[in-house]
Amino acid sequence: MSSADDHLRQRLAAHLNVLYPELDRVTLAEEIIALMALDQRCFMPEAHKNLWDESDVLLITYGDSILRDGEFPLHTLHDFLRRELKGLITGVHILPFYPWSSDDGFAVINYVEVNAALGEWQDINAIARDFDLMADLVINHCSARSQWFENFKQRKHPGMDYFVEADPEGDYSEVVRPRTSPLLAEVQTLDGKRHVWCTFSHDQVDLNFENPQVLLEFIRIVRHYLDQGVKIFRLDAVAFLWKIPGTSCLNLEQTHEAVRLLRTVIEHAAPDAIIITETNIPLRENLAYFGNANEAHLVYNFSLPPLLLNTMVSGDCRALKSWMMGMPAAQDGTTYFNFIASHDGIGLRPAEGLLSDNEVGELVELMQESGGRVSWRALGNGESRPYEINISLFDAMRRSMAGGEDGYQEARFICAHALMLAIQGLPAFYIHSLLATENDNNRVEHTGHNRAVNRHQWDVDNLERALSGDTHHARMFKELKTLIELRTKQPAFHPNASQYPLHIGDEVFGVRRETRSKESSHRHQSLVALYNVTSQPQAVPLAELNLDDCLRWTDLLSGADVVGDAGALRLPPYGFCWLQAEGQR
Repeated sequence: MSSADDHLRQRLAAHLNVLYPELDRVTLAEEIIALMALDQRCFMPEAHKNLWDESDVLLITYGDSILRDGEFPLHTLHDFLRRELKGLITGVHILPFYPWSSDDGFAVINYVEVNAALGEWQDINAIARDFDLMADLVINHCSARSQWFENFKQRKHPGMDYFVEADPEGDYSEVVRPRTSPLLAEVQTLDGKRHVWCTFSHDQVDLNFENPQVLLEFIRIVRHYLDQGVKIFRLDAVAFLWKIPGTSCLNLEQTHEAVRLLRTVIEHAAPDAIIITETNIPLRENLAYFGNANEAHLVYNFSLPPLLLNTMVSGDCRALKSWMMGMPAAQDGTTYFNFIASHDGIGLRPAEGLLSDNEVGELVELMQESGGRVSWRALGNGESRPYEINISLFDAMRRSMAGGEDGYQEARFICAHALMLAIQGLPAFYIHSLLATENDNNRVEHTGHNRAVNRHQWDVDNLERALSGDTHHARMFKELKTLIELRTKQPAFHPNASQYPLHIGDEVFGVRRETRSKESSHRHQSLVALYNVTSQPQAVPLAELNLDDCLRWTDLLSGADVVGDAGALRLPPYGFCWLQAEGQR
């Protein structure tokens, strides 16, 4: 037995002892090893290895965000990516591309098929050859129209014991959920009425991971995805995975152990594969999914979108700066997944404790004035609270709290993205932010779902005209591509490079980034990024920046020199600069 095999078995034994202490863990471990083909090829993972650098940028998109008549959408998407973004983005997250029944893909009917309306596995394979492919492992629940659930109703295997059943008379007041619908759904089976657990909707039935057969099903799925070229596994809604009535059923120790087990088998099968946990929860709970650098490689930086949006529309960066000062530096082998907008919305739970209720209320009101919707979650006392804002990011920047529609929509939009690109972590752009797509109100009316407002489908010919004409789409796309290209050439923007927030008032956000000795293959670089988050010009006294490395700095964006003792640096409304010490280019 090799050292890698021995290491694998030791770790699996530890995981299974927590998850299934009453079972034959040796036999179960061997089943997992066989299903993952680890008995044929097993690697020894390297601890604390960064699987990314400053050149990495991801795109988030649905498989059918761009359409051409008579062509599979995945083929159309691949053509657009190669033509417009090859060399700029390194990875693409294609949101669930499997057969589904609701929630735009997140109610999966069959995990190992490609939705026939999108294309075939060969289309997925082709994209995976050109880009690092992120795929969703929708692990908490599956569709009520899946074969597993049909078998549950027919009392047949596999599926009869794959779902969480519960007593309708039980007390579930402690359960934390992101929805207001009833937790339990009544289902008629061959054995009579049963009540199944549905964290999200009655079409998304929670899977029972207390049954090890469910775990083995997902081990099979993971192996299949690896064979199809998936490199990044997004564990969707994983925080809700394990259920113990009488608890919150959120972030339970068994859930963390399940993530650790998946990390173990994936990294022994493919050392360059990456796990990212999708846990839209308050900051401290979210950070726990790093574990001891043995759970997620990446965690979604869910606090960033509401804080950055609030900063840009309020003209006050205090909350953003305070949050960043309290953010721990990610250990090597882990980092943050930075984004501002997504297919869902701007989550508000991650802003709890960071923005006051009044600040959240003002932000929600302003976004509604700009055409946004609000989704709600149920509290244990029967009340509801705003859960997320549903709006396109471009329209979210339409107004400020101070002046309504003031003509600075595009400037705010670009400034926000430039700030995201400069902070510690791996940046990702939702396709409708990259294209500056506006609210799709027709899609909301057609689907009846708030989230559809930011899930527009572009006809590729219309998109090409929009990107080649004198439009805001063309302007924003060009500016964002320029920023991305520049960002990917700066070692100080490595996702794990050091980060130091600057203290220069509430109107200007500043951060200093520096390479560390760990990145020995990189040239040393020190950068200072400054952002005016207001609609008024701001003068930044250079003495406050303590630019003591040398007297002359260069703005990478404009090429202008900045002399450290020359008084003040002037930033126009929503203007920004990336300053590099002279001699480091």
